[in-house]
Amino acid sequence: MPAKKKNSAKKKAQAQNNNVSSSSAAASSSTVNNTVCGPIKQAERVKEEGNNSFKGGRYAEAIDLYAEAIELNAQEPSYWTNRAASYMALKKFKPAVDDCQQALFILNPQMPPNKPALGTHRPKPFNRKITVLQGHVKNFEKAYGQKDWGMARLALEKCQQALDAEGGGVDSIPAEWRVWKVELELARGNWDGASIGANEALRASPNSPDALALRGLVLFLTGKLSQALTHVNSALRYDPGHDRAGSLRKRVKDVERLKEEGNVAFKTNNLLEAMDKYGEALERIGKNEEEGKGGQIRATLLSNRATTMYKIGRHDDALQDCDESLELQPHSFKALRTRARIYIGLEKYDAAVADFKSAIKEANVRALKAELKKAELDLKRSKTKDYYKILGVEKECTEVEIKKAYRRESLKHHPDKGGDEEKFKLVSEAYAVLSDSQKRFRYDNGDDDDNGMGDEDGFGHMHGGMSHMDLAELFAQFHGGFPGAGRGGGRRGSGFGGMGGFPF
Repeated sequence: MPAKKKNSAKKKAQAQNNNVSSSSAAASSSTVNNTVCGPIKQAERVKEEGNNSFKGGRYAEAIDLYAEAIELNAQEPSYWTNRAASYMALKKFKPAVDDCQQALFILNPQMPPNKPALGTHRPKPFNRKITVLQGHVKNFEKAYGQKDWGMARLALEKCQQALDAEGGGVDSIPAEWRVWKVELELARGNWDGASIGANEALRASPNSPDALALRGLVLFLTGKLSQALTHVNSALRYDPGHDRAGSLRKRVKDVERLKEEGNVAFKTNNLLEAMDKYGEALERIGKNEEEGKGGQIRATLLSNRATTMYKIGRHDDALQDCDESLELQPHSFKALRTRARIYIGLEKYDAAVADFKSAIKEANVRALKAELKKAELDLKRSKTKDYYKILGVEKECTEVEIKKAYRRESLKHHPDKGGDEEKFKLVSEAYAVLSDSQKRFRYDNGDDDDNGMGDEDGFGHMHGGMSHMDLAELFAQFHGGFPGAGRGGGRRGSGFGGMGGFPF
């Protein structure tokens, strides 16, 4: 065969071989691409499942799913960091550090890979940051355990700052930290902060039984019982065996029932029953410091029971309940009003006036202004002479009761019967004012006018304000009650210039 033909045949054969090789290579490449694309897509799907578990607070489940994603595609750093976040939520810091280290190695291959014995090779800044974060978490747990709410809040803020420094946003906050924040605000009695925190936790994990139960607790302690029950029931639908939600549901239903029964008894004037019902509800609520000492719902029921006890005359017990209620809810109009009324009953008029003024600031109710004016009159009277108290009668007493009281007190304090002359004068003065409807009206309204006393001792120009009729009646008390006594010449002395001349 000529050389030219041999070369041509040789080139043709080589071309065929090259085509075959190219086809084989293309087929091989296609096989490789298909093999690579399958696991990567599967890894992403598994990662999304892990994210859902993390948001729902199921951290152990999330760890398993992220591990499966890592097996499918170990070169994706986000899988490692997501698993690290799950470990941190469970307070497993050692595996969290290892996963973070592996993610850093993927991003920077010059860094030594993650191995069990590689602790000494981790970059010092990274180790330091992890150590600092662990320290903040431990400080929070210690302060919370010691009920040092200020230090606990500071430690939790430091945790967040450490996370922010590494580029973590709101979405990167572990669900457990959100729970800590709400629990801390509850313990501090910061109801607005607790409500905001509970809403944030629920938005981050809307299907989490823990977040739903926590929001239910906040609603319960702030007195929103029906809403609390709705959230607790939702938590139990997701997890029927959720202990916290189950016990809270019973508490909410018990308190709601007892509160309503107490209200019905109060409205029907069954005051002892109302007091007992409110007391049972208060026992169900409790006053744990971790729950803000019972919160606003406890404050409301204490105020209700205080009003009930005030109405049955148990002023000291009522005052104790009011004080505790106002410690929990300082701006409660009803509790301030009730305590002011209690102070009136205890004759602490300065305190009553102050509470009425505070109550008016909280709720500008017209009736309260009338009560305030009356309390101010009582205060004024308490610093001068209280004629009602001198005679030993109530302010709503009748004319007949005033007359009887005057006779009784006059006999008791008359100097000729061994009584106190000054007290006798006060009794006479009190009677002179309260037995006269016009003078009593002016006195009750705080009009001074020397308490109605003019010149020459005021009333009838008689010593101490006694009229001829009063003296005759008093004389009759001592001498068998014969009529007309003390009116004519039967008197010893005249003008009653001195107490020694009184006819006994």
